[in-house]
Amino acid sequence: MAVNRKLNRESQPEETLSAVKHRPYALPKRPWTMMQRWNDLLFAHWPIPAAKLEPLLPAGLQVDTFDQSAWIGVVPFWMDRVQLRGVPRIPGASRFPELNLRTYVRERNTNRAGVYFFCLEASNPLAVLVARAAFHLPYHWARMSIRVRSEREFTYQSARLLSARPVRFRAHYRGLGQVRAMDQSRPGTIEHFLTERYCLFTTNRAGQLLRGDIHHMPWPLEAAEAEIELNDLPATYGIELPHTPPLLHYSRELVVYLWSLDKVWGKLPVLEAAGVRTAEIV
Repeated sequence: MAVNRKLNRESQPEETLSAVKHRPYALPKRPWTMMQRWNDLLFAHWPIPAAKLEPLLPAGLQVDTFDQSAWIGVVPFWMDRVQLRGVPRIPGASRFPELNLRTYVRERNTNRAGVYFFCLEASNPLAVLVARAAFHLPYHWARMSIRVRSEREFTYQSARLLSARPVRFRAHYRGLGQVRAMDQSRPGTIEHFLTERYCLFTTNRAGQLLRGDIHHMPWPLEAAEAEIELNDLPATYGIELPHTPPLLHYSRELVVYLWSLDKVWGKLPVLEAAGVRTAEIV
């Protein structure tokens, strides 16, 4: 499916956890829950009016903007070294393709920046079940393939399974070389806005907003080219992409840590019925 590689020096887990100066806030005090390595990733982003995206977000979140636009990302990659803390690795369950549809948000009470996923597709059904149960993320099982054409060139296909309507993605993409390091980490750049985010937001079945902390090194970005032949994901969620080429970046690999979820905002039914203003739950 994908190129075999060893962890390079920049990806050593212990070094990743000890490097925190680039973070906007401290790591959680409790141990991490899951580790993953993300490989051969394409960031494809489009600007859209924030007013069109705001109604699609759960209560407690607001659109984060760059150059007065919200941004929608479609992100194909493959992951390996998937490890739940304290759980032995399951053969065949720690290496598989993934694809997600995302946008960038801030939590209204704290203004904390993060990522909100409209959907995530994965080829491993066990991973889909675990992610839905443990992280309340909108994962879907999909038939997926990655054809490696060269060291940094790939053909990627995905088709959601058990779906009432087709949700497909097909693209050919390639990395073109390193973006200047200063552009990846300097606040005020589009690269910083899109990639330097250290939490995700989701909701549980009761509609409560949840936050999951994330840690990784700054993304090692490259310029990229892509031919996206088929992309059903945005329209499935009521999102209309502009008729303009996407902003593209490629990343070779990155080790990522995730923590268990925290409740960050919600409505208390008893207080709401009594006319008391919505309270923050932390």
